[in-house]
Amino acid sequence: MIWFWSVILATLFIFGFPVFRGAPYLPSQKRLIQLAFSELYQLSKHDVLVDIGSGDGVVIRKASKIGARAIGFEINPILVCISSFISRNDKKIKVRLADFWLSHLPDNTTVIYAFSVRRDMEKMYNWLQNETNRINRPVSFISLGFEFEKMKPIKNLGPYYLYVFHPLHQVKPQV
Repeated sequence: MIWFWSVILATLFIFGFPVFRGAPYLPSQKRLIQLAFSELYQLSKHDVLVDIGSGDGVVIRKASKIGARAIGFEINPILVCISSFISRNDKKIKVRLADFWLSHLPDNTTVIYAFSVRRDMEKMYNWLQNETNRINRPVSFISLGFEFEKMKPIKNLGPYYLYVFHPLHQVKPQV
C-alpha cells in the first residue's frame, strides 16, 4: 500500500511541480500544429524550432517531419523520457531536460513555439527579448492561447499568435 501512495505522490510532484515554473502539460492537437506551421508560420528545412515546454514531443516531431531541426525544452523528466524515446531515431530532434527560464536559446534558433499561461506572458516577453538581443537576430514566436500585452501579433490564426522579436541594439555614447 505504501508503494502505491509513493507512486501517486511522485507522479503528482513530477506533473504538478512544473506548473509553478510554467504551463501545465496539455497534449497538443496535431491538426492545430499543422495549421500553425503551414498557415501562420511556414516552417521549412531552413528553420531551427525551439519548443518551450515540449511535453511528449508532438510539436518537435511535426517540425522535423516538415524538415526543420527541432529542440524541445521540458522540465518534466517523465515527459523528456517519453519524447526522447519516441524521437530516438530522428537526428533532427534534441530533447533537453531543462528549465528554459534558466537556459539560453541555441544561437541558430529561428522560431519558438510555446503554450504559456497568462501569468507568465510578461516574463516570457522579457526573456524572449533578452534572448533575441543575445543572439543578435530576429526570432519568430508562435504563442498558443495567449497574447502579449506589450506587442501586437503580426498574424493571428485561431488560438495562435505570431510575433517577431528583433534585437534591440544599445547605442554607446560617443565620448
